Amino acid sequence: MSNFAVERLDHLGIVAGVCQEIGLVEYFDSLDEQTHARVSLGQAVLAMVLNGLGFSNRRLYLVPQFFEHKPIERLIGPGITWADLNDDCLGRALDWLTAHDLTALYAGLAHQARRRFAVAAEAVHVDSTSFSVEGAYEREDPEGNEALIRITYGYSRDHRADLKQWQLSLATTTSGVPLGLQLLDGNASDQTTLAQQMAEVVYQFRAEREEEPIYVSDSAGYSAAKMTELDRQSVWWVGRVPETSTQAKTLVAEEPATWQGNQELRWVEREVRIGERTERWIITQSAEGVERHQATLQRRAEQERQLWTKRLRAIEQRPFACEADAQTACREATKGAPPWLEITLQVEVTNRHPGRGRPRTDTTPEQVWTVSGTVSIQEVALAAEARRKAKFIVATNVPATRKSTEEVLRLYKGQNGVERGFAFLKDPLFLASSVFVKKVERVMATGFIMVLCLLVYRLAEHRIRQRLAETGATVPDQLKKPTQRPTLRWLFQCFEGISLVLMQREEQREAVQVTGLTDLHRLILEVLGPPYEKYYDSSK
Repeated sequence: MSNFAVERLDHLGIVAGVCQEIGLVEYFDSLDEQTHARVSLGQAVLAMVLNGLGFSNRRLYLVPQFFEHKPIERLIGPGITWADLNDDCLGRALDWLTAHDLTALYAGLAHQARRRFAVAAEAVHVDSTSFSVEGAYEREDPEGNEALIRITYGYSRDHRADLKQWQLSLATTTSGVPLGLQLLDGNASDQTTLAQQMAEVVYQFRAEREEEPIYVSDSAGYSAAKMTELDRQSVWWVGRVPETSTQAKTLVAEEPATWQGNQELRWVEREVRIGERTERWIITQSAEGVERHQATLQRRAEQERQLWTKRLRAIEQRPFACEADAQTACREATKGAPPWLEITLQVEVTNRHPGRGRPRTDTTPEQVWTVSGTVSIQEVALAAEARRKAKFIVATNVPATRKSTEEVLRLYKGQNGVERGFAFLKDPLFLASSVFVKKVERVMATGFIMVLCLLVYRLAEHRIRQRLAETGATVPDQLKKPTQRPTLRWLFQCFEGISLVLMQREEQREAVQVTGLTDLHRLILEVLGPPYEKYYDSSK
């Protein structure tokens, strides 16, 4: 007698295909010295990546529930059941990860993946972010294990200063493929950590004797001392200059006589002497930035106008005994006023009789000085301030003979690739948008798995876009318009509803049909190639 079962495959075949192509299971199994009866270390890591990119947001002990109706043998390996992927199995894998150098572990796999997927690394972007957690997270290691991060209070990018946190530093390609990671203390300084992250990636490329990329960072990664050290190490870099130095403030305040570029983006380049070095400083201004700052300042100016009007009303109700006191009050009243507010004050003298009621005919009136005025917004000054705030400085040591100004700005604009990665990791639908584990070691290992998920996600997106461009094919986006650059999240949603129908004959299970496949699914799988098609082929 035959029984039928239905298991949900959805987009997990694509995830498994990427993991197989980068050799994820083999990579971890080759490093594990122990033999496991049911689930190997690499298979346990693969299961956590599948769970993470299943967007189920399940806690560790609920992972078996996620796999209960999934084709596990097809995705992970023969003989494995959902009950095998319990919290003990996955917990041992997480503990193994924490016992090793997570930065080095990830670097080895990322390097292997980048080569197999032919991911270009013209530039490497570095940045960091924080993840808030709930709980005490007191360290239990009496000897003070330096390999463990400290989960503590610090500057929160999530605006949750009431919660402890840990930090993550990433180095990614311009397309967002993460090449390196560092797990950091909750109060770690960007000035230090970004330099360490950059040094780690420099070491990786030089150890493999590969052509080195240009390293890109935001203002947190820039300082004169740090850039001098990078120059000494012959490292090419691009970074944003913070407006804290006198030189930067002066250049931003100036209005150049002539700009280069166009209405959307214009710039002027200067050579700036920093100690014994010379840097290219590109003062940049975008039309979008001017418009954004104009709208922000307009709202702020109206709020400031109302505030200063209230202050003025308070002064208008005060009488002064002499003109000097009134003039002093006027000067004090306008101190700290923003440059786009115009405060006009007048001092008037009037005669008043002291006391209340009708004065006597022989009473001499006293002279009293009062202040009156108006507060208005200076639109010209407001627009000038918006243009000033829209300026920013991009610095580099890359010579103009190698990278033009436009190319340097394009490299810096690619910094949003790493920021998109952080947005992905913090998505509420993602595995670890909230880290549920209670030990510092498990938090670190879970952070490692999070970045592995990001690696697999970005590689799949890179491959699909690359193959669509090569073949000239397109897929419909969310608005039904053809595109060659779809987001992988959208394609994952398109793959919802694909199931595998199995028939149980005595002790053998046999796939008889894959249901739910459409022409769009077949196009995507054809673009990806046979290693991915096999997961959706009932004959395999």
